[in-house]
Amino acid sequence: MNIHEAINKGKLILEKNLIKSSQLDSEILMSKAVNKDRKFLILNSKNNLDEQKLNFFYNLIYERSKGKPIAYLTLKKNFWKYEFRVESEVLIPRPDTEIIVEQAIRVTKNKSKLRVLDIGIGSGCILLSILKEKKNFYGVGIDISKKCVNISKTNAYKLNVINRLKLFNSCIDNFKYGKYDLIISNPPYINKFDLKYLNKDVVNFEPKLALNGGLDGISEIRKVIKKTSELIKKNGKFLLEIGFDQKNKVKKLLINNGFYINEVFQDLAKNDRCILSTKI
Repeated sequence: MNIHEAINKGKLILEKNLIKSSQLDSEILMSKAVNKDRKFLILNSKNNLDEQKLNFFYNLIYERSKGKPIAYLTLKKNFWKYEFRVESEVLIPRPDTEIIVEQAIRVTKNKSKLRVLDIGIGSGCILLSILKEKKNFYGVGIDISKKCVNISKTNAYKLNVINRLKLFNSCIDNFKYGKYDLIISNPPYINKFDLKYLNKDVVNFEPKLALNGGLDGISEIRKVIKKTSELIKKNGKFLLEIGFDQKNKVKKLLINNGFYINEVFQDLAKNDRCILSTKI
């Protein structure tokens, strides 16, 4: 069977399983199976596949047909300007979260040698993107998940920022290391009872630890704000990702913990997504 025929067959299998981006997904998985880019697939579509590569491709198609996200099958996801390694147990980076990187760069314009803390570093996508843009900033990342810390380390080596990064496998309550000019966080903020309504790609495969915000959706946010108020320098900036309906509750928490609200930013779908505040 040649590349073109196998991609079509993969597409049909995905369509039957109600995968919306069936053509694109089939092409991406074929790229993974033959270890070549999509341009190669087009130029060599009549090339026959050996049995090993064909079987690998069908295994990937089968996994995708069950809803497993493309990022976990290809072990990579683009975010900001860079490619990050992701594996199961690590939250897949979202385009909406790029707002944090964008605003971090904006509010630290003309600043140098700042110390940045990322609470719940995950794949490292936010902090490492900032360190790539700001060549003399220093970063610290913490995560309760050992897997996330290891993946962040892998990505830091890949992006060549490991010499400006310290990583800690710790829960936020026990963390007491240093004082920071900028703190960023994308904590779990989905109401526990709403998890079951998420897309099956998310709810069946992505780590609950990175999604579950407790009974009211803000129990983890509450912890992050309290700890940030202790770790941030006076006049330090805090960028926090929130759920679309949490703005007012979170603003109140920030004010009660000694922060001045600068601005609320919206995501690509015009939902409230990120709050910038200053420690006063």
